[in-house]
Amino acid sequence: MQSGLYVSLSSQMALEKRLNTIADNMANVNTTGFRATEVKFDEMVANTKNKLNTKVAFVSQGNDYLNEGNGELQHTGNMLDFAIKGDAWFSLDTPAGRVLTRDGRFTIKDTGELVSIRGYPVLDAGGAPIQLNTKGGEPAVGTDGIIYQDKRQVASLGLFEADISKGYLRYENSGIMTTDQPRAVVDRFNVGVEQGYLENSNVNAMREITQLIEVNRAFESVSSLMRDSEDSFKEAVQTLGGSR
Repeated sequence: MQSGLYVSLSSQMALEKRLNTIADNMANVNTTGFRATEVKFDEMVANTKNKLNTKVAFVSQGNDYLNEGNGELQHTGNMLDFAIKGDAWFSLDTPAGRVLTRDGRFTIKDTGELVSIRGYPVLDAGGAPIQLNTKGGEPAVGTDGIIYQDKRQVASLGLFEADISKGYLRYENSGIMTTDQPRAVVDRFNVGVEQGYLENSNVNAMREITQLIEVNRAFESVSSLMRDSEDSFKEAVQTLGGSR
């Protein structure tokens, strides 16, 4: 009977984690370049058996992973807005280190440095800050990420890839810091840059709301099961103790 309570408790912990990820996804449904967090749950079979000599299976706390689906591209017409087509990331130099992001809302400082909306330098393929000519014309960027001013190549937007399955941490809104060292993308026909566009969040709001309802129902069901188990346990103790 106690095994059932432990299994129910592990289920509640897993459901709470999923609830937290849903809340985070919903909070970022309008965040440019945001990729939704998903959770994978595994079944863990205890090494010990219960009194009925049957194995007891628990629910793991779950492992986070990013939904790698691309968000919808939105045309802005802004020459300093960029969206990535394909599986790649921009790289920023932040106080915490290099951060990957799909948020391509960039600006040019008075010094000519290309920076993110939060003022972090945007890096080229070699990992160096991108410097533009402050006296040059408006930058034009090809699908390969090469930046031109006055029809002359002046810099190149760095596109990077990393094995996110090896681990990552969120950094501010849509940024991530990966355990795997990011690598520059080279000669990839299915990766490119679109100037004058931004990538919307890939969070499916209707799907998240549906999952929120399902998780709440599951949590209530498990809670009810735990209450019933506790009542049965109390009755058994009272019966064995001769109280009834």
